[in-house]
Amino acid sequence: MLLEDQRFLHEDLERLEQGISDRVLEDPKHIRDRLNRDHQISGFLNRIQQQSNRLLEIYNDTEGLRAKEIQAISTGDPFDEFYKQLNEIKDFHRRYPNEPVENLERAYKRKAPGEGESATAEIDNMFTGEEAYGRYLDLTTLHEDYLNLPGVQSRRVTYLQYLNIFDHFTPPHCPIKRPEKTTDQYFAYIGRLADYLEGFLRRTRPLEDLDKTFASFTRDFERAWEVKGVPGWSDEPQTVGPSAPVTEGTGEGIWCPDCEKEFKNDNVYKNHLSGKKHIKAAEARKANASTADGTTNGGINDHSTSKSSAASTAKNLKERAIAEREYRIRKLAASMETVRSDTRVNVERKQGMTERERQQELDALFAESSEPSLRPAGGADDDSESSDDEKIYNPLKLPLAWDGKPIPYWLYKLHGLGVEFPCEICGNFVYMGRRAFDKHFNEARHIYGLKCLGITNTTLFREITGIEDALKLWDKITRDKKKEKSGGENIVQMEDAEGNVMPEKVYYDLQKQGLL
Repeated sequence: MLLEDQRFLHEDLERLEQGISDRVLEDPKHIRDRLNRDHQISGFLNRIQQQSNRLLEIYNDTEGLRAKEIQAISTGDPFDEFYKQLNEIKDFHRRYPNEPVENLERAYKRKAPGEGESATAEIDNMFTGEEAYGRYLDLTTLHEDYLNLPGVQSRRVTYLQYLNIFDHFTPPHCPIKRPEKTTDQYFAYIGRLADYLEGFLRRTRPLEDLDKTFASFTRDFERAWEVKGVPGWSDEPQTVGPSAPVTEGTGEGIWCPDCEKEFKNDNVYKNHLSGKKHIKAAEARKANASTADGTTNGGINDHSTSKSSAASTAKNLKERAIAEREYRIRKLAASMETVRSDTRVNVERKQGMTERERQQELDALFAESSEPSLRPAGGADDDSESSDDEKIYNPLKLPLAWDGKPIPYWLYKLHGLGVEFPCEICGNFVYMGRRAFDKHFNEARHIYGLKCLGITNTTLFREITGIEDALKLWDKITRDKKKEKSGGENIVQMEDAEGNVMPEKVYYDLQKQGLL
């Protein structure tokens, strides 16, 4: 029944296209719903390719079965062929009575939350809690692996520092030397790091042609490897002895090629030349150079030459594989620079939070993601009304920002917006945060409250919020002004022989001193 299979495939392709168009018209607000929609569309596109390949095989008809079926229907009695296929269908359902019938109309139709669709989407199991549905990277496990690598164990690299240097494989950011990179531990580490970054891209960008992107990375690496342009894997010139320091690293100090270390001070560099560590590194470097040059001597037989060439070939292949993964990690990290910077900001923010605050934020994230994102189908007016009346989830009662959404919790704690400052003069109005409290003394509400109490000079009443305290202070200021005014009127003015006017007390004091 190839014709029936052909018809079924055409219908399936049309239903898939309709399902994709329905989902493209959606505009989910939460990142979880957007990823869920994109992964569903990606699954539909993959099924379209599979069904199209099956349909193409039927049209090609390499075995001639489709032509035979068409000939059987077009020649002879059509009812005989009809009843023959009907009996085959009845016989199939007689042997498999509980076989479910696939309804293509409902298979790809987007269901509302109340129509029985499971609330748990496939996207929930793709990301960890630290990744927050693809917004941040979760490199904590890889950070631990990095700290256990040879050459890094003596350094204490924090997770925040690791986020900045995980794609750097050359000095001074990477302390791992080239011989240490050929170890199995390092090879497994960069393999896990590359696999994680590729998997993260596939999970967060399901609609992009990532296979084509990864293939371009491979082609670029092959061209760079041929010209020895891969950073950290180019042939280094062999220099014998420590007497010729090379300025590398940051370019600000003296570089020791044997120890592969940079020294800021010239005296420290000269003193380290007599150390055991430097002497050992210099001897190992000389031995490697002599081994590389000794392969050309005539005293080595053919058997040892073949062994050394085989070992050299295996080493070159392993170095190429390691360099290819490092190159891929650099490219992947460059394509996720925005996510990387967001991860750094998120890590810095969480370092200033308590465990209780982190748990509250995680609960708020899960509660927001568990809310139904789809609304029942209706007119355009219903959609606009529901979007206007949409309730913002704000369990911590955070203040709203300019876009109508709650501000971040770390900003809420930074400005001390959880501290209440009541003001009795303003009608027991409560100001949240010290900044708003200091600012309100120059606002119209506070000035109007002081004027209602009969206070005209408002500049002297800063930090005073009680009505009784304000009245006492105003009464004292009024009394002092009256006293000062009355005291000024009772002062007796005296005039000396030269016509200088002064108070009586000053006049008699100067007279007693013989100055007048």
